[in-house]
Amino acid sequence: MSVLGVGVVLLVVFGLLGAAVPVPYVAQVPGPTFNTLGDIDGQPIISVEGRARNDVDGELTLTTVGVSRAGLSLVEAVQGWFDSEVSVVPEESVYPPDRTEQQTREANRQAFLTSEENAEVAALGELGYPVKVVVRGLAEDSPSAGQLQEGDAIDSVDGRPTPDRQALDGVLTSIPGGSTITVGYTRLGQPGTATVTTRPAEGRAGSLLGVSVLEQPSAPFDVDIRVEDVGGPSAGLMLTLGILDLVGDTDLTGGATVAGTGTIGADGTVGPIGGIQLKMVAAADIGAELFLVPADNCADALAAPQPRLATARVATLDDALTALADLRAGRTPRPC
Repeated sequence: MSVLGVGVVLLVVFGLLGAAVPVPYVAQVPGPTFNTLGDIDGQPIISVEGRARNDVDGELTLTTVGVSRAGLSLVEAVQGWFDSEVSVVPEESVYPPDRTEQQTREANRQAFLTSEENAEVAALGELGYPVKVVVRGLAEDSPSAGQLQEGDAIDSVDGRPTPDRQALDGVLTSIPGGSTITVGYTRLGQPGTATVTTRPAEGRAGSLLGVSVLEQPSAPFDVDIRVEDVGGPSAGLMLTLGILDLVGDTDLTGGATVAGTGTIGADGTVGPIGGIQLKMVAAADIGAELFLVPADNCADALAAPQPRLATARVATLDDALTALADLRAGRTPRPC
């Protein structure tokens, strides 16, 4: 066989192997986008109970990154390395070796749920609602079942004010387990009372209501967020802005299409995320007029091949609101 013939055979063999042999990398691509002011399958992403949502135009769109399942072929990995809209990364950076793929997805989903909670707290805090002790959930077989609900602000126990968690703990510690008590609460802006027979605390004196609570702003309405197929904390900023647009006093977009990303802290701090360049591709694809970039992601954003996409650098919720005010006024927001 000639040298040329041997070369052709080897190329075919290596090509077949490359197409079949998996490598420890995964491909990340621009994922779906979700307008936080809109719907998914006819259901609003952000619903409000206790007041009407504002009638808003424009879009405040959260961006995501799609991830392939583990086990790219060598050919797929090489193709991805030369594609500006694909990021090929080590498998362990997305699917840690000490977790199953399902465990990783569950952890990402939990991170998203935490970002929902932070978004609500940050938004209501920005709107100036007072901080109270708010029910965030009921334990299984809770003695408060049917009496207290998620979102209730606990104002008093047996007539004693409970303005913070420390005061609530102090009152419950002084009440013997199994006591029937009156809990004063506020639900959707309306005061009410509940009668609860407490459960004895384990390993110490006092009573339990069987609820988990947080100190957070309490509004005369309830906000619910539903985005089922998104994981991770990076939607926090855009969810916060969506809540503010729907229940606040300002039309944040002025009819513009705004996209963005970033974690949100309860204090309004915006944190960095992964996949910023891929999210910018998704934002450009939907025609976003502005993309909100966490300050710590600006270096990567500047290196992205999306020169037609205007960016705004945001380190806090106030920065994001300022950028949107600039956009409405026809000014150029502070870019990355």
